[in-house]
Amino acid sequence: MEKTEKLAVLIDADNAQPSIVDALLAEIAKYGTASVKRIYGDWTLPQLKGWKEVLLTHSIQPIQQFGYTTGKNATDSAMIIDAMDLLYTGNFDGFCIVSSDSDFTKLAARIRESGLTVYGFGEKKTPVPFVSACDKFIFTEVLRAEESEETAPIKRLTAAELKRDRKLIRLLMDAAEASSDESGWAHLGAMGNIIAKQSPEFDPRNYGYKKLGELVKATGLFDIEEQVTHRGAKAVYVRIRRRK
Repeated sequence: MEKTEKLAVLIDADNAQPSIVDALLAEIAKYGTASVKRIYGDWTLPQLKGWKEVLLTHSIQPIQQFGYTTGKNATDSAMIIDAMDLLYTGNFDGFCIVSSDSDFTKLAARIRESGLTVYGFGEKKTPVPFVSACDKFIFTEVLRAEESEETAPIKRLTAAELKRDRKLIRLLMDAAEASSDESGWAHLGAMGNIIAKQSPEFDPRNYGYKKLGELVKATGLFDIEEQVTHRGAKAVYVRIRRRK
């Protein structure tokens, strides 16, 4: 039986919206089991009132943190201290840090140094250092679009628009080339693993596609072939399309 990763979920209430929680926890379930779910903030403040029903529904433990001084974020400090305490227990395989705050950059790096996986969740405004410090970073705009009927879905980019994104095309090309065999074919799963290591924030949903294979096909720059294994499962292979 495949081992289920035990995850600690730590949410910065000042930098997250209660409207994304359902989609957030569904996303986290793809990577493991949320064994600990804690959210940090000053619950005496009126702007956090919207969290109350969400916390009860999803059994998320609120941690009270008063703002002792003006201009200092006590919530961040409390999250970092708790994260280190949880890390030292040795009971977890990974951490989910939900915030758009760069103050958690060092924390993410420290957890990864201990051999654990770090999943970050934040808005697109999240500073690059924090995004890069995570093994994988998911933008919450994607989760919000999936969760709310009022929010317009992420626009699906056309082939022409995708090709104009040189960073994306270079990322896909390099990953396909690095994972290809002598015939030039690369297993889509291996290609995805390389992309994840090079670009933590990469997500096909950011471009309007649910799966990596759909995005790769949409660029029009790759040949795609499906094969059925001896166990009946489908395996997808990708090759950079030769120019005529």
